[in-house]
Amino acid sequence: MKSFGYTAVRDPGEAVRLGGRPGTAFIAGGTDLLNLMKDGVTRPDRLVDVNGLELAWVTETASGLRIGGLARMRAVAGHGSVRRGWPVLAEALLASASPQVRNMASIGGNLLQRTRCGYFRDSGSPCNKRVPGSGCPAIDGWSRGHAVLGGSDACIATHPSDLAVAMVALDAVVLVRGSGGERRIPIGEFYLRPGTTPHVENVLRQGELITAVEVPRTGMARRSRYLKLRDRATFEFAVVSVAAAVELNERRVRDVRLAFGGIGTTPWRSPEAEEVLRGKDLTADTIARAGRALVRDAKPRHDNEFKVDLVQRALAELLEGLR
Repeated sequence: MKSFGYTAVRDPGEAVRLGGRPGTAFIAGGTDLLNLMKDGVTRPDRLVDVNGLELAWVTETASGLRIGGLARMRAVAGHGSVRRGWPVLAEALLASASPQVRNMASIGGNLLQRTRCGYFRDSGSPCNKRVPGSGCPAIDGWSRGHAVLGGSDACIATHPSDLAVAMVALDAVVLVRGSGGERRIPIGEFYLRPGTTPHVENVLRQGELITAVEVPRTGMARRSRYLKLRDRATFEFAVVSVAAAVELNERRVRDVRLAFGGIGTTPWRSPEAEEVLRGKDLTADTIARAGRALVRDAKPRHDNEFKVDLVQRALAELLEGLR
């Protein structure tokens, strides 16, 4: 591992000032960053430890839920307000990683996990995310875990965060603080598709720190679920996952949000599938049509063609349970 400097801070202003220097990264739980540093994939010159900032809280308000950027995954998953009013968040968090990781990992850090695949983690392989312009071996190579939506000739890696998928389904807003002040970023605008610059994964500027996430209170949020299909029962990224939030009038869909993991280069929302369901009875036929709308533009490769069918079946199973 490359040598690096380390500074612990207790003031948000100091954190932002130090974090704005080139080659600097923030660290909280370190459950993702330290592994990437050990692999030689990420090589910061210095780390700014933000654990001393007072951002580890969960608050329910009249308008919704506020979660501090340093709140730990375990604490948020077990919070009574989250479990009652936003169950998809609790389920997504509990489906993530392992108990040990959830004890350490922060909400902000979870949302900022690097989009990755096996080639990204292998410093012996070319990767446009690590070395722009070096190539993407997954395009013509082993691609079972890769995206079928949102990819480009430069990258087809998937975003790993279960939490981000649930947040997309809930129309969350990410609050960040940087040298230019504070910004509110709808999570649907937070992540970037790879295009020709797959190393740029989100809209954060150097030195910006996630201070909180706001989740609105809606009728859909209370009727929300998360389903994750994976190769083993714990400490595994999704093969496919589905987050659904539905507001029903008897069996008719008044409003709906659908987001997916394991199939897209970003946490993937499908307005096309939502539109099929909105205003219709939640029947097996409408659910099947929504699934077909979801994958209409899918571009699978030989090793991940199965995801096109699997994600439709996962969507059907989850929505059947919400009827």
